[in-house]
Amino acid sequence: MSETSTAQKTGSSELVTDRGKTAIADAVVTKIAGMAAREVAGVHDMGTSGSRAVGSIRERFPGGTQPSPAQGVKVEVGERQAAIDIDVVTEYGVPIVDVSQAVRDNVINRVESMTGLQVTEVNVSVDDVFIEPPPEIPPPPPPEPRVQ
Repeated sequence: MSETSTAQKTGSSELVTDRGKTAIADAVVTKIAGMAAREVAGVHDMGTSGSRAVGSIRERFPGGTQPSPAQGVKVEVGERQAAIDIDVVTEYGVPIVDVSQAVRDNVINRVESMTGLQVTEVNVSVDDVFIEPPPEIPPPPPPEPRVQ
């Protein structure tokens, strides 16, 4: 079996030089892309509604305080290139197109600089908009007693 097909079956990418090769697992690229997307102002959460629901349940268990960096990220990694799909929830009031472009730029920058892979595309899907719940209004004080 050739080295290329071995890399594809194990879910890794190989960067080959005359001094050796470096294999980068798909999971590594997924985590880098997820962390890079979360760094962008205006991104409230990651993933589709179903994956966010599962993530919120997982966070309730001991040791599950952080959302998974891979939540909402899918990658296809080849020998020298990667394509990335990202699902995000933006905050209400931010320009969605600007946030999407900032996510795309940051993900490309981080993945290429950390892995050496060429990112061919980053598709950003905005699945929801987070609206901050209104602050709770305290109940009115009890009425003064009518008689003393």
